[in-house]
Amino acid sequence: MSKPATCPLCDSDGGTLIWSGAKLRVIRAQEAGFPGFYRVVWNAHVAEFSDLSAADRSLCMEAVTVVERVLREQLLPTKINLAALGNMVAHLHWHVIARYDWDSHFPAPVWAGAQRARDEQREAELLKRLPQVDAELIAELNAWAV
Repeated sequence: MSKPATCPLCDSDGGTLIWSGAKLRVIRAQEAGFPGFYRVVWNAHVAEFSDLSAADRSLCMEAVTVVERVLREQLLPTKINLAALGNMVAHLHWHVIARYDWDSHFPAPVWAGAQRARDEQREAELLKRLPQVDAELIAELNAWAV
């Protein structure tokens, strides 16, 4: 598939770049209220998961699995949400989001309306832990990519 005239995930990293490999990258999204929000972004411009070869689909999902596992181990969320919507940005990327029963939208998706006020103290506590999470992601993804 050819790249459209403008694609935010072709034109930029799409967030704080944590790790980059030959075929995909992992970024930390800047989503207010959700500190444990990461994305696995396919580097080449494709819109759908089925656009990838079987080997690349496996590679992509293994990366999603590594990110999910690290977030579970490091942040101890209530649940991990995985999503690959692409309705707003038609460039293949997976959302890997650490969710908590206290977050403003839980149990609804992060894109739904808030269920309660944000707990900024708990969010701040998670933000302090992200450098360690990022370091662990880098280590795990480097070991996996070998």
